[in-house]
Amino acid sequence: MKWSFPIARVSGIDIKVHATFAAILALGAFQWGFPKGLEGEASLAGAVFGMGLMILLFTCVVLHELGHSLVAQKFGLTVREIVLLPIGGIARLEKNPEKPLHELLIAAAGPLVNVALAILLFFIGGIAVNFGALEGRTLLEAPSGPPSLAVLWAWLFTANVALAVFNMIPAFPMDGGRVLRAALALKLGFSRATRIATSVGQAIAFAFGLFGVLTGNFILVLVAFFVFMGAGQERAEEQARTVLTTLRVGDAYNRYALTLAPGDHVSKVVDYILTSYQPDFAVVQGGHLLGVVTRDEVLKTLASEVTDLYVAGVMKREVLTVDASQGLDDVRRLMGEKGERIVAVNRGEDFLGLVSAEDIAEALVVSSFVQLRDRRRAAAEAEPG
Repeated sequence: MKWSFPIARVSGIDIKVHATFAAILALGAFQWGFPKGLEGEASLAGAVFGMGLMILLFTCVVLHELGHSLVAQKFGLTVREIVLLPIGGIARLEKNPEKPLHELLIAAAGPLVNVALAILLFFIGGIAVNFGALEGRTLLEAPSGPPSLAVLWAWLFTANVALAVFNMIPAFPMDGGRVLRAALALKLGFSRATRIATSVGQAIAFAFGLFGVLTGNFILVLVAFFVFMGAGQERAEEQARTVLTTLRVGDAYNRYALTLAPGDHVSKVVDYILTSYQPDFAVVQGGHLLGVVTRDEVLKTLASEVTDLYVAGVMKREVLTVDASQGLDDVRRLMGEKGERIVAVNRGEDFLGLVSAEDIAEALVVSSFVQLRDRRRAAAEAEPG
């Protein structure tokens, strides 16, 4: 993820912190450094205590994400990185688990880590005696008393309980949504389970949002919006995965695409763009791909003062290459991981053509309608009479 910086590495997993994480440290420093607002007296010790609380809180978040990641590794999945953001942590897996039981155990592992931490804090920190140190305040409310060890233990205990409970809400993108989907998928399959789980998640989000509006709790409204959109995104992702797994990348490349030679002038590319509406062009010589020229690169060239340029001078030489037999969903995921919009399609050593993110999106739309038509025909043929 861009603007992320590595801070540790555990079990081969890079742990990174996003640049925006500084905002959460500033929040902790402000809450405890100015407990009575800007009008009150500032406390350097309080500010340091507040930042320390946030660091400890996100240490618990890292342990939560490591719970997911280490279980995922046990099932043979590659975890690319863990990134800390102001809203929490993200464990980025190379691909989603294919077995429902694996997804269930991976999703449940994170909240279980927070439960274990809460139990540990309860007994070691004497929470049974010192839980009143927070004086009924939530984690987001300003403190009323000075920093103390009792407040530290009680605050971290409450934070871990909140992390466990919140993450187990049965709504995407929280862990509870994945646990629900995995449990349903054990009997119904991933596709149908995703539809049910995302519908449940959006219903819960709607209820949260309505309650937040009625009570004036706009943080809850923002959470509800986040959950609602996350559930919708997960449903769309599963639908795309279901459709694209039936296709190969060799089905999606343009067999009639115009190509260029390295010695062609840029003006020829401009003519092609204007007359063919084709945005990307393979640069080929002797049947082998040398590079790719994109519409954006051509526009940058036209905007510069250089007037006499050839294709060899503007083409991108490093192009991600895939085999025509690879699944289109696998290629789509690979393009997302590498940050590439275009891939070259080969069959063995022979170059066939280019596939862009737009080509995959078009294949998804067309194939979705074809599958819908086929289902309707099958349903009509199955009707009696």
